[in-house]
Amino acid sequence: MPKHSQHRRRGKYALDADDLEWLASTPDHTDDGPPEGDRWSTWDQSTPTEKGPRPYPGWLVTELAAVDTEHGVLKTGKEADVHLISRGVPGTDRVCLLAAKRYRSAEHRLFHRDSGYLEGRRTRDDRMNRAMAARTAFGKQAIAAQWAVAEFGALCRLWELGVPVPYPVQIVGTEILQEFIGTPDGYAAPRLAQVSDDLDDLWEQLVAAMVTLAGEGLAHGDLSPYNLLVHEGRLVIIDLPQIVDVIAHPAGPSFLDRDARNVATWFAAKGVTAADPDSLTALLRTEAGLAG
Repeated sequence: MPKHSQHRRRGKYALDADDLEWLASTPDHTDDGPPEGDRWSTWDQSTPTEKGPRPYPGWLVTELAAVDTEHGVLKTGKEADVHLISRGVPGTDRVCLLAAKRYRSAEHRLFHRDSGYLEGRRTRDDRMNRAMAARTAFGKQAIAAQWAVAEFGALCRLWELGVPVPYPVQIVGTEILQEFIGTPDGYAAPRLAQVSDDLDDLWEQLVAAMVTLAGEGLAHGDLSPYNLLVHEGRLVIIDLPQIVDVIAHPAGPSFLDRDARNVATWFAAKGVTAADPDSLTALLRTEAGLAG
């Protein structure tokens, strides 16, 4: 096309002063954000396999008209931050509180000691495996995604086994939405490390949960009084991205032993006479089929 034709065409569609004035006075209709809150509910962004086990709890808001509102950070960590959000339907009393665990992006520090936990988590994609091993930006992002997927899968599995964990609502990318453990007005349940009452009963609850895990060939992998919550007399296990298959993982038995010793030593120091590291270790090894 000749140059003068190009100039004519460009001029044909040029905006004049009246057009610009009209655009400036016209409301922007491109903003499709919610009428209140910080975002529309992300419920419909997850596939059925990216949502928690059915039946969905009655308290969970699944309406597509719902909006999510941020209420601040509950916990910061090396690999992820946990935020408190409310999901509700505007103009109704349908609302629930959720804990949104968001794994850090590639440029931030990832999970501590991750190389030990990632044993056996190789993917079928050799390029991804190499990137993860080299800790490239792409590899770090893949690791973050693996942590999120691993934790969501663990929460779903343990919930269905009856292990006391928060209900896993959904996963969207590297964000896990789960049941908020705390009061209706947003106060998080204390960690076990902050609790001094009813420790004998809490010890029994914990042993029962750990026996269930070991019977499935699993160990938390990083269990301590700091990732156990106590809510209305009930013990709840949190932070499960590094859950370990004690049979398949080369160092599986050592993770099982460490979990047992960490929690039993703490309870014993608090005066719980039934708490004995050696006895708990032996019990869990037997349940996992590692004895002998």
